[in-house]
Amino acid sequence: MCHLLNEIIMTPHHPRKRFAQHFLHDNQIKMRIIQAIAPQPKQHLVEIGAGKGALTLPLLQYNCPLDVIELDRDLIELLKRKTISFKQLHIHNADVLKFDFKQLVTDGQSLRIVGNLPYNISTPLLFYLLNYRNDIQDMIFMLQKEVVDRMIATPSIPSDYGRLSVMLQYHLRIEKLFDVSPNAFQPPPKVNSSVVQLTPHPTPPVAVINQKHFAKIVASAFSKRRKILRNTLKNLLNVSDIQAVGIDPQARAETLTLIEFAKLANEFTLKPQKTSNHT
Repeated sequence: MCHLLNEIIMTPHHPRKRFAQHFLHDNQIKMRIIQAIAPQPKQHLVEIGAGKGALTLPLLQYNCPLDVIELDRDLIELLKRKTISFKQLHIHNADVLKFDFKQLVTDGQSLRIVGNLPYNISTPLLFYLLNYRNDIQDMIFMLQKEVVDRMIATPSIPSDYGRLSVMLQYHLRIEKLFDVSPNAFQPPPKVNSSVVQLTPHPTPPVAVINQKHFAKIVASAFSKRRKILRNTLKNLLNVSDIQAVGIDPQARAETLTLIEFAKLANEFTLKPQKTSNHT
């Protein structure tokens, strides 16, 4: 395996800025990620952005079904040549932000999604993957450390805490595994990275009546970070509505807990009903 892995990694391919390509070359970090994934027989793996195969080839050794989503056609041709003997591998030349992950689900078996995510699309991709959370067992990603810090942030760290924190923590259990220095990549990025595991909650940690309303409240509350709730939510909830659930209308979004966002969302959901009952 090592010979094949080194051969594919050393094959010339110039990183492309438009794909935000930084290829992982540190063998110790590769193995730590594989150990974190710990593939089991018959699990269905999906890799986002295979690159030059740093994770692809070790994952293939576990003989699990593996689907790879890669946008760069040159890298796809490289992978095809070096993995021709692995029948369990299926490569998709696609934009991951438009990819239908549901098509990969067979016999109701959930997906394990992994990858070294391009920094330029990591946040929109995380939100996009929430659409498929019911078909996902877990996700293990390498991301920009700053993004992971935002994902796990709480109101005690208001500079990092935001819409991403609230929405991901509502849908997923988030565990930061370890940090990775720029030297592990070629070319080295200008930022540090972190590996994180995301596992969909069987049941969300707070009770929300309408998840679309919850997402709307959270997005509106964080739309203008320096403004207070009575201003950011004025088109959804008035001062009395906010006070009715025990929250100060003068507060800012970054001070609210997950349960407080749930209370605001539920108030918004029930508001038309309350108005109707009152009249």
